[in-house]
Amino acid sequence: MPVTADLTKLVDKAYQDKTLTEIVDAPVSALAGVSDGDAKLLKDAFNITTVGDLGRNPYFRTANALVALAGGK
Repeated sequence: MPVTADLTKLVDKAYQDKTLTEIVDAPVSALAGVSDGDAKLLKDAFNITTVGDLGRNPYFRTANALVALAGGK
């Protein structure tokens, strides 16, 4: 089943017309609000270079799960 989503506020303008697969494979700086400097820090600290790397990172997944369990606070 095809899924559509408005990504305009989630990713930089250059990635708004990309497929989800292309966005997952894109540099983490493709995410709105993540600068090239932030991307470098993520690379240096966690070896994260793509949006997919960030989404699959066990530390970020654990933190996200804990926030969800706390009711999103």
